[in-house]
Amino acid sequence: MVDISAKLGDWKLDNPVIPASGTFGFGYEFAQFYDLNRLGSIAIKGTTLNPRFGNPTPRIAECTAGMLNSVGLQNPGLDKVIHEELPKLKKVFSKKVIANISGFSIEEYTECAEALSKQEQVGILEVNISCPNVSHGGMSFGTDPEAAASVTRAVKKVSRVPVYVKLTPNVTDIVSIAKAVEEAGADGICLINTLQGMRIDIRTGKPILANKMGGFSGPAVFPVALRMVYQVYEAVRIPIIGVGGIASAENIAEMIMAGASAVEIGSENCRDPYACIHMIEQLPDVLKKCRAESIEELKGRAHQ
Repeated sequence: MVDISAKLGDWKLDNPVIPASGTFGFGYEFAQFYDLNRLGSIAIKGTTLNPRFGNPTPRIAECTAGMLNSVGLQNPGLDKVIHEELPKLKKVFSKKVIANISGFSIEEYTECAEALSKQEQVGILEVNISCPNVSHGGMSFGTDPEAAASVTRAVKKVSRVPVYVKLTPNVTDIVSIAKAVEEAGADGICLINTLQGMRIDIRTGKPILANKMGGFSGPAVFPVALRMVYQVYEAVRIPIIGVGGIASAENIAEMIMAGASAVEIGSENCRDPYACIHMIEQLPDVLKKCRAESIEELKGRAHQ
């Protein structure tokens, strides 16, 4: 009998499959399809200090082997997430969740981190550093090693749970960012966030998205995500959650071989609400194909 359990530091998961933030709402919406407790965990929708309506529409565009989104971090804000969304999820999901937070200043990150890390349901904070730093001209926190480190240090000071930093792939050197957040105290890393892309309507000659550009995700980005997980695994000693274009149990095996301890499934949830469950069901057979008895045995195999 193969063992599909996974570990993120001291946290043991029944399996390595986690729906990615932004693709699964606050989780309870999917309880109509299957028992959510079959999942390893859930990365809930990104939370900001204040409510956000998001970007103007249209903010979704289809692409070959993927999709573009420019949703703009739409969420009800920290207070409602704690007092409304998490209680709803608790009724249908008994495990701890990964709480994704975003901010436009260090202060916003720390306020969200401090409040959410106090919630019994939260097992890990996932810090999205792809947001523009409005205090310093709008450059993304995640594109500069020192800015990424400063967010990490600030969140670590106030968090009661492990802090995983979600890295943007829109950089020339992903390893330098990963090393910076590790040195700043991150307990783990999640990568990758979406790549930047756009589509143009040839009938009008104008961008399809109202925001012109958006985050590109889906199977087409998988090789990029896999490469970055592989590179980062060789550079850091902390756990990695691999995300980006995963569409099958075989893709999960590749991510684990590249060095991920667990994975997040993103756009595939939008195509098939049962995607995560199908992958969990197929994992034992895929492990057997890989001649591995467990997820732990498979981890980092590509580096051996």
